[in-house]
Amino acid sequence: MCGAEPDEPVVCVLCDRPIPPDARSSLHHLTPRLKGGTHRGTVRLHQICHSAIHARYTEAEIARHLAAPEALRDDPELSRFVAWVRTKPNDFHAPTRRARGRTAKWR
Repeated sequence: MCGAEPDEPVVCVLCDRPIPPDARSSLHHLTPRLKGGTHRGTVRLHQICHSAIHARYTEAEIARHLAAPEALRDDPELSRFVAWVRTKPNDFHAPTRRARGRTAKWR
């Protein structure tokens, strides 16, 4: 579901920046596997973008409200992160902490 031709760079669905071949990236299940998304769609994200989603939301919240690329991009909390990360180089990565007050990711 990444949608890139062999010569085209893969673009992160969340921050809309290219993902260089040597950058840390991962596949994100739009519906979490724990919530039935094992065989549903995935998208390629920078690892920092993927970590930001899971640091802010539980698996249940992602399944209920953020199971589409548009929903991820339109989310107010994620949009603040996106505005910040867009100022970084395309291969930027930093550790991500779980947001304060968040419950365990499997809830």
